[in-house]
Amino acid sequence: MDRDADRRTDRRTFVRLLAVVALILGALLLPGTAARADLQNPRQDFLRGSTSGLFLHWGERTAPAHTDCAQWESDVTNGGWTPAYWVNEAQKLHAQYLVLATFHSRLGYARPWPSAIPGSCSTHRDFLGELITAASAKGLKVILYMTDDPQWHAEGGHEWLNSSAYSAYKGKTVDLTTRDGFGEFSYDNFFEVMNRYPTLGGFWIDNDNAYWESHDLYAQIYQKRPNYTISNNNEDTPIMDMISNEQKTGMSPAYDYPQALYTAAPRLTEADFKLPSTGAWWYDGSNPAVDRALTLGRLVTNAGSSVKALMAETAQVNGKFPANQEAFNTFANSYLNPIWESLHGTEGGGYLYGGLQPGAWNDGARGVTTISTSDPDRQYIHVITPPSTSTLRLRDNGYRISAVTNLRTGAPIAFSQSGGSLTLTGLGGWDPYDTVFKVTADGRTGIYPASSYTMSASASASGHGAQAAADGSYLTYWDSNQTLPVRLDFDLGSSKPVRYVGINQREDSVSYPRSATEQSARIKGYNVYVSSDGSSWGSPVKSGTLPSARGVATIDIPAVTTRHVRLEVTSTYAASTDTARYKRLRIDETWIGSGYATGSTGPPPARYEAEAAAFSAGSTVDSDHTGYTGTGFVNTGNASGAYVEWTVDAAAAGNVPLAVRYANGTTVNRPMDIAVNGTTVVSGRAFNGTGDWNTWADSTLTAALHAGANTVRVTATTATGAPNLDHLDVG
Repeated sequence: MDRDADRRTDRRTFVRLLAVVALILGALLLPGTAARADLQNPRQDFLRGSTSGLFLHWGERTAPAHTDCAQWESDVTNGGWTPAYWVNEAQKLHAQYLVLATFHSRLGYARPWPSAIPGSCSTHRDFLGELITAASAKGLKVILYMTDDPQWHAEGGHEWLNSSAYSAYKGKTVDLTTRDGFGEFSYDNFFEVMNRYPTLGGFWIDNDNAYWESHDLYAQIYQKRPNYTISNNNEDTPIMDMISNEQKTGMSPAYDYPQALYTAAPRLTEADFKLPSTGAWWYDGSNPAVDRALTLGRLVTNAGSSVKALMAETAQVNGKFPANQEAFNTFANSYLNPIWESLHGTEGGGYLYGGLQPGAWNDGARGVTTISTSDPDRQYIHVITPPSTSTLRLRDNGYRISAVTNLRTGAPIAFSQSGGSLTLTGLGGWDPYDTVFKVTADGRTGIYPASSYTMSASASASGHGAQAAADGSYLTYWDSNQTLPVRLDFDLGSSKPVRYVGINQREDSVSYPRSATEQSARIKGYNVYVSSDGSSWGSPVKSGTLPSARGVATIDIPAVTTRHVRLEVTSTYAASTDTARYKRLRIDETWIGSGYATGSTGPPPARYEAEAAAFSAGSTVDSDHTGYTGTGFVNTGNASGAYVEWTVDAAAAGNVPLAVRYANGTTVNRPMDIAVNGTTVVSGRAFNGTGDWNTWADSTLTAALHAGANTVRVTATTATGAPNLDHLDVG
């Protein structure tokens, strides 16, 4: 995973040649680059449909390091290596592909397949072929890592490359320790792999080699294996399908990996990071801990930004992962199952796919949103950092919300909409890693269609005029040609109500200053003007500062009826030290809101507090733990038969959702029978531990109620009694 800055020199020259290659490939335009990137191609479908992958660094230098290829292969086999183990562990992580990094500069350049090309370690057993077969049987793809770099040929005091053997094979002198010689050797290996493994998913390239470029390697790969994808590490090379970004750090919060990315969708983007966030990329004999909050936070924020998460684990010589990593995989399997629909088959919300606003919310809350690829009215809110209150508020982006539930428990959530925001109330029992709310919308409202108005600007770069900011296509964008201040004008054609301006800026820069030369190109200072005639503008109706944040930005203005709206950008975030982004302004799409969405649902569920219910003798109303609603909670006696009984009203007879909110600070299940109107409807319902007594959860069911008064009783069935009971939500 190491690379030198001088490797980039050859690439700058070659980028100009890639335009010709891309045209031959039928590539689409990636605006703002000197070449064309293939943004939509059937070979990319499995990557676009993926949420994550498992990154495997595994080779001769895996501890304990081997210098003899045959001995390494023998120890791998005798140790019990099996491809099924890797595939099973990938499935626990809910990954859709595996990347095998064995032909790696720091791992001894081993090739885990029988090779006819001498020059570095090659195994007799076909580890790669076995892995491809095992993965394919489970619907997963395998991608092969290929290095361009010979600089570590003598790593650890051992020479890993055999120039004389390769020279004899080629019938000429080739020095594998040079970049050009190694480029020829690895070039030959690309073709051997393509000939042997037609069902391989593709190649993961650790940078470029001038030999590959001068011999049109990538175009030949696409021609020979049209189903292969090509990913590139850390550099956005247009001819490749995907750019991968290695172990970004320095973000706040640390899990919000996409803050450090700089490639705009719909370009395929990947974030690769180590699950044991400390230590080497490969097994060095240690067993570092896996930070669950950091790892899951990265996975979720990547999914919420349409970024693929490539999670690296350190396989040992026998293929097994150290105990801490294996334990995390097992945990992740059960943890992700209940919320998987919110991470797979979705795109990041608040970007070009639509959806609710992600990022920083109220009272310290932070998270992302996702939106279903098959149903834009099905969305999810991922609260990774909870608010300090029981309320969550975020911009609704014009969606009219009809229902909100807790995805893990199914419990209905009380909500309201006003002023362009969705507000969830009565919240608590936050998940330690990711509380997920499922949101059902009833379409989007209050937004003028782009076809109903025209755009103009005071400055535009060639080929990136103002109309591109409202054409419905994220393959085009308006570019201000590094001019500030700059104006973007909307002509609505006639006087119409206006309440806000929505903006999706181009996500082609980091969202915080990573360095003097890597900064945010987003809007900072702005003014909004309105005019009836497009000539007389008067004073701004709104001035302010937008945050340097990913996702949709909204500027509210006082209610007005007007024909012309002007957005004036007075400053952006990039400093003059970042010459590529200083004064750069690019906007994918803007829109005008005529009014705010309001919820399309009836009243929230009726809440009945436990402290106001009937309860068994020996029970107390306590308030010594946090997170409860009302004035307290009921702590029943530790006895079988302890109960709480609510009397609830129903306007009409029918099946009604019920949600019992509880806390169980032990690790032991405290089961209860649930009875409605004296009849048990659920026997021995599990009320498992919630982590501690301050963490609340909902147990939900649907039961038939009579019109009028009904009783709902929960009764402990073991000597440990009931969990602490907070309230019952009905409806």
